[in-house]
Amino acid sequence: MKIKCYECGREHRDAAYRCECGGLLEISHDFVGLDPERLKRTFHERLSERMTPYASGVWRYKELIHPELPEREIVTKYEGNTGLYPAEPIRRSLGIRQLWLKAQSENPSGSFKDNGMTVALSHGRSIGYRRFSCTSTGNTSASLAMYAALAECESVVLVPNEKVSANKVVQTLAYGARMIRFDGTYDDGIRFFEQHGGGLDLYICNSLNPFRIEGQKSIVYELAQSMNWKLPDWIVIPGGALSNVTALGKGLQDLLQLGLIERMPKVALVQAEGASPFHKMMAAAGETLIPERSPATVASAMNIGNPPSWRKARDFLRESGGVTCTVTDEEIIEAKRLIDGCGIGCEPASASTVASLRKLIAEGTIDKDETVACILTGNLLKDTDILSMYEQGDESSFDFASLIGL
Repeated sequence: MKIKCYECGREHRDAAYRCECGGLLEISHDFVGLDPERLKRTFHERLSERMTPYASGVWRYKELIHPELPEREIVTKYEGNTGLYPAEPIRRSLGIRQLWLKAQSENPSGSFKDNGMTVALSHGRSIGYRRFSCTSTGNTSASLAMYAALAECESVVLVPNEKVSANKVVQTLAYGARMIRFDGTYDDGIRFFEQHGGGLDLYICNSLNPFRIEGQKSIVYELAQSMNWKLPDWIVIPGGALSNVTALGKGLQDLLQLGLIERMPKVALVQAEGASPFHKMMAAAGETLIPERSPATVASAMNIGNPPSWRKARDFLRESGGVTCTVTDEEIIEAKRLIDGCGIGCEPASASTVASLRKLIAEGTIDKDETVACILTGNLLKDTDILSMYEQGDESSFDFASLIGL
């Protein structure tokens, strides 16, 4: 396992995040000698594990994620192992052949961030760090604080004063994080940590950390295993910092290289209209992302104007034939109603996947005879302000006896 610059290929030391050329770093694995059928048997056998690191839906795939990490260094809450649901009412309304919702919202801290955070924090602790940090619109900070507390380590998080869910802030504080609120955006926090994190002896756990990406690959590994190693025609995923689509792409390339899957599915990346710098670049066939200084969307987890992983996401989508699209806040809320009404539930950012699916089918990008999996990234209770849409405001009185006939 090596740490290399994505842009120039230069090898780097353990605790680095960016190369001198400005490129993000990534983990390079040597999968030579790994037998796909043996791996499948190993992963299947680990489904019966309890109270060991391999009971985790991330560390089940340790050979493909961090084979060199000693087991004693693993900090896990048995993350992953999330549900895959058919969501028949939505499938019927769309008229599509098959639809699944992968509920990463069922992770211990309530979001997909746990898949990457267990690896980043475990690795950081293994190389001597005891203070961990991130800047966050909420989900990352909650995940980091949870794992740091579990490991008896310290967490320091930067959180913008505006456009952040109060629920995520409270969750982060409950796990004991030292929170620093600031006037600015997620992107301002990232710049601060890149400039000063090293001098503060903090191990940064944002998506620019390559071990975060390694952990998040497990989402598509688990999806493939759940589907008997036959992935759907399309995977739809939300995009904020773009670590999710970057990890998804890296995981899919691993599976194809190892022969665990036979073909590469297409990927659709969705952004909210009010925070869509990546989609605008892709739609214009541009080569450079133009940051948005004041992103604004009801989907707070997507409220990012300068996503760090845009180059990796751009290259993967272009090489694999993937697409991007945007949806309005109104379309997100309507899709959220559908998902919540199926008994699954999600935060607004997750609902963007179903919202975009309707649009992609209508324009003919996705055929109704194709199969689709949508990744739900955050829990229903992550953003309860939005749940006020369900309040009917009907305070009329009634006779309890009348309920007998219901």
